[in-house]
Amino acid sequence: MKTDMKSVTQSVIDGLEQANEKYGMDVSDIKQQIITIANSEKDPNQEALFYALNRISMDQPNWTYVAAHFYLEQIYQETASNREYDQTKQYGDLYNLISTLTTKGIYDSNLLNKYTKEDINQLQEEIQPERDKLFNYIGLFLLVDRYLARDHDRNLYELPQERFMVIAMTLMQNEAPEKRIDLIKEAYWALSNLYMTVATPTLSNAGKSYGQLSSCFIDTVDDSLDGIYLNNWDIARLSKDGGGIGIYYGKVRALGSDIKKFKGNSSGVVPWIRLLNDTAVSVDQLGQRQGAVAIYLDVFHKDIMNGFLDLKTNNGDERRKAHDIFTGVSIPDLFMEQLQVKDESGKSVGQWHTFCPHQVKQMMGWKDDLGNSLGLEDFYDEIDKRYFTEKYKEAVNHPLLPRKTYRAMDIMARIMVAQLETGTPYMFYRDEVNRQNPNKHGRGIGQTSIYCSNLCTEIAQNMSPTTIVREYQDDDGNIVIVRKPGDFVVCNLSSVNLPNAVRKEVLERLIRVQVRMLDNVIDLNTISVGQAEVTNKKYRAVGLGTFGWHHLLALESIHWESEEAVTYADKIYEDIAYYTIKASMELAAEKGAYSEFAGSEWETGRYFDRRGYDSERWQSLKEDVATSGIRNGWLMAVAPNSSTAKIGGSTDGIDPLYAVEFAEEKKNFKFKVTAPDLDHITYNYYRRARHELDQTWSIKQNAKRQRHVDQGISFNLYVRHDIKAKDLLNMHLTAWESGLKTTYYVRSTSQTQIEECEACHS
Repeated sequence: MKTDMKSVTQSVIDGLEQANEKYGMDVSDIKQQIITIANSEKDPNQEALFYALNRISMDQPNWTYVAAHFYLEQIYQETASNREYDQTKQYGDLYNLISTLTTKGIYDSNLLNKYTKEDINQLQEEIQPERDKLFNYIGLFLLVDRYLARDHDRNLYELPQERFMVIAMTLMQNEAPEKRIDLIKEAYWALSNLYMTVATPTLSNAGKSYGQLSSCFIDTVDDSLDGIYLNNWDIARLSKDGGGIGIYYGKVRALGSDIKKFKGNSSGVVPWIRLLNDTAVSVDQLGQRQGAVAIYLDVFHKDIMNGFLDLKTNNGDERRKAHDIFTGVSIPDLFMEQLQVKDESGKSVGQWHTFCPHQVKQMMGWKDDLGNSLGLEDFYDEIDKRYFTEKYKEAVNHPLLPRKTYRAMDIMARIMVAQLETGTPYMFYRDEVNRQNPNKHGRGIGQTSIYCSNLCTEIAQNMSPTTIVREYQDDDGNIVIVRKPGDFVVCNLSSVNLPNAVRKEVLERLIRVQVRMLDNVIDLNTISVGQAEVTNKKYRAVGLGTFGWHHLLALESIHWESEEAVTYADKIYEDIAYYTIKASMELAAEKGAYSEFAGSEWETGRYFDRRGYDSERWQSLKEDVATSGIRNGWLMAVAPNSSTAKIGGSTDGIDPLYAVEFAEEKKNFKFKVTAPDLDHITYNYYRRARHELDQTWSIKQNAKRQRHVDQGISFNLYVRHDIKAKDLLNMHLTAWESGLKTTYYVRSTSQTQIEECEACHS
């Protein structure tokens, strides 16, 4: 369809007049340019867009909305041309869009099978094109570039409000017919007003014929050749579908251990991790980015100082490197205590012993109730009973058990050097994670349920390895491998846009529909790894998180480094926790509790007691949960939220802003951006950049937050490149003492941009 340039030019001039009227901007220069080029080959929309982008600054931040306006005009024209409808209309026919993209194989046929034409026409009436004006430029650009539906030739077909409606239709498709349309409208309300975002896999793939909806997965590797290679196979399949991966390697025997009683034959964990590194590079995520894998190892594993902590650094033998994976260390309380043991001169002298997990099982003879061998990694310390510490001391005192002994501080120093160079390893405080786990029933008292976290350190769910039971030939001559599924963790994520939802006072309404959307992802998702599918249905775990914390503080005139911010974090996240648990309880009353509810700390009420929830509203909810159950075994997890926070027009996750004005750069763009809602008032609350802030205040805020979050939180530490070792050590000690479950990257001013997992940026 031919574009009427005269009408486009007039539209651009009208848009400039609106910018002048709304924001008080001087648009006379660009208006004159547009009039001049009206009869030329140039696109007036494009010229106005470039002009607006070049004007964005901390003095004139609202040019981002002017740029978004002209970018919208471009994509309106583009989609109208591709879909062949009148270009004077912003949005075309929804039913026609769904039919066309289903025929092209882009949309899944379920949309047309589940909904009548009348249903779709009714839902089209709910679409609000004016909500496109809520986007700033970078948010709109990311949504269009990465998530809106295109045909196989990359022609744009879908518009922002249609993406939100298709997500709502997809996630609510199996709800009861009599309330389904109302639930879709409610989900669309939440998405289109930018009160929330779904995880990037859901944002990208909902309603489409390819890809899955979950963000991350976590596997436990069995100490066997079968376990190692089957894990690699599972990881390849999940990575292909766009999932980020966390892997626990603490059960795999160390370098020099025996194999079939032949001494010194084991190559340790490093060669297997290098193999996973190659898989991550080779099997990319839907052709968009290479796979993202994090490997965790216990600090008491013998290979921790024999290559693991140096996997990503630039020093040492390159044949023992794995630069494309991420690392995490699982740390018990006892190790942190040993760091603080000092002699009379004040020197740290605490010792730390590392063991091969295979040799521990061989020589210590620990068994569970079913007779399975247990290792050190299979125990944790409770508050009143130190199960891990007892077993560790037993191992230390065994005269024949091989070990390597270090000064605890030497191990910690190696960890911190790697963090300052590469940002990793992540810190996973295993005892606190297992203490606070509401689903540790079904295992022996004091036995570990959770060995590690995911790629972004916000997930904490039960884990166990998948094993091969037998292999046989069936009647048709096929070779059949029978695997006993372990708990293969699945992360289903979604996040509240704090500034929008809190200030509009819609948290309770929003979280009710948000939890339902997350719960429906579990039943709708198609996961290529069977044991992940089984675990997903078994626990029905979800991770409701948040973004825009710094943005919210600025709007509320609260300084980051203040007790007021700490108190506010406690209040906001307690409310979010209350509404989330209540919503899951209501879903359980409607649809049934998750299968492992009986015996959980949700049922016994121990979950509420641990957190000191003794107010009237909490005690009432505790009784309701005991009576009705809860739909989801885990409920909250605060993900990094980078890409989708930008789509939501706010700040990343719980992080402080990088600067008041800076360049946002990814592989295919570099834009100038400013702090959201920047003005003469909020400037004062943004002006201290993240690396200048006292990280103690960030830890204090996160400790209050963590009390209310049943899983973990993606929490970065921001430091200067010249930080003293004792200062970084004190940050880690403070984080552990404050009850944090994990810390994510240590981000130094000397590091280049760290490649992150997009899947968790929900």
